[in-house]
Amino acid sequence: MVKPDVVVLDYGSGNLRSAERALERAGAAVTVTSDMSAALEADGLVVPGVGAFAACMDGLKGVHGDRIIARRLSGGRPVLGICVGMQILFGKGVEHGRVTDGCGEWPGTVDRLEAPVLPHMGWNTVRAAEDSVLFAGLDPETRFYFVHSYGVRHWELEPGPGFARPKVTWSHHGVDFVAAVENGPLMATQFHPEKSGDAGQALLRNWLGTL
Repeated sequence: MVKPDVVVLDYGSGNLRSAERALERAGAAVTVTSDMSAALEADGLVVPGVGAFAACMDGLKGVHGDRIIARRLSGGRPVLGICVGMQILFGKGVEHGRVTDGCGEWPGTVDRLEAPVLPHMGWNTVRAAEDSVLFAGLDPETRFYFVHSYGVRHWELEPGPGFARPKVTWSHHGVDFVAAVENGPLMATQFHPEKSGDAGQALLRNWLGTL
């Protein structure tokens, strides 16, 4: 059986080696690189991310990652964002009063969660979207590992003629926030599948099955 070829995009942010090892265990042949040609040609692209939204966007643009994502999606080629790698796919991020433009693949704002304890760190359940591919076969009580203080609290993209409704998964910490999105070739999770044990492995295998 031929393993799908996956690039983990190296733009100076993210748990690159953790993501690499988790994807390899899930059945992928993985390369960690910032090379544009490799990122464009791979069967799947994973965009991790940790830290501040603005810093991640600066790093992403430094390796033309925003262009890589846009070009892959224009050709229907799969992209998976993880944690801040999901957040930067939205229209903008707001941190400490600073507004930073994101990739704009989805409208929406990433801002600070309203919760008694931040960061939201640890294991939490999700409310998976109906007919989800990422969460197929997983028990509704399955928990995933989160580490974040910011998130998307309002889903703004509405379907139109000929446009299928994205599958949006939610979680709760103080407020409801978007935990995952499945939108054709573009998918993303706010939690860390690479740190979520067997549940994360199952989700990554589900994603690899779409490549």
